This record gives sequence, C-alpha cells and structure tokens, in this order.
Amino acid sequence: MGKRKKSSRKPTGPRKREPLATNFKCVFCNHETAVTVKIDKKGGVGNLNCKSCGQTFQTGVNYLSQAVDVYADWIDACDAVAKDSGGTVDGVPPAIRRPNQPQASARAGLAPGEKYTDEDDGFIDDDGVDAEADYADDD
Repeated sequence: MGKRKKSSRKPTGPRKREPLATNFKCVFCNHETAVTVKIDKKGGVGNLNCKSCGQTFQTGVNYLSQAVDVYADWIDACDAVAKDSGGTVDGVPPAIRRPNQPQASARAGLAPGEKYTDEDDGFIDDDGVDAEADYADDD
C-alpha cells in the first residue's frame, strides 16, 4: 500500500514589482513628496521640480535612467555646490550663521518676557544634577 498522492500546487508567476517612487523630499524646503521628477527618454532629459519652493534641476538621462537617478544627480549637484562654496550661504560662513541656535534667555531658563541680565550670565543651574541622591539606598 502506498501513500496518498498530494495535490501539487501550480507554479506561481513572477511577483509584480512595485514601481519606483517619482516624488521625493526637497533638500531646500524639507517638504515630503514636494519634488516631482519627469523623464523625457526621447529627448534624453530628466526634469526635477519642487512644488513648494520652486527649485528646478535638469540633467541628462539614458534609456536605463529612472526618477531616482535624476534625484540622486540633484543631490550630488547640491553637495558639489556646497563643497565649492565652502559651506557659505550668501558669503556668510557657517560659524557666524546660526539660525537654529536658541536665544540666550532660553538657554538660561528664563520665563517668557523676562530680561537677561549680567547677573544671569555666570549662573549655573544645578538643581536637577543629583535629584536621585535623596532616594538612594545606603546599604
């Protein structure tokens, strides 16, 4: 006596690949999916455009190029420009230009509307440094 014959499954075809993205994040305005890429393969040109800030970029493409390649060329071109200019924006070096640095009053822990004085200049706030020491076990 033999075993029962198992039913065999039909071979599945190749899985469908998801298409590559054509919308990307803008490096200038940081909006997600604001950058769209269009490729003209007959003309050999890839166009990149940001809907938010209006940045545009154009590069040459071949028959293998995808939208990701145009976006990568744009990122590389932005990095090259930043490297050539030495990181300066409008002639101001990055050491002088600090747009994200908090104000002195925010660093000192002053309340909104309170003025920063010379007395606050050397003040060090150590209130929370050893707050756990009161609860430590003395075993």
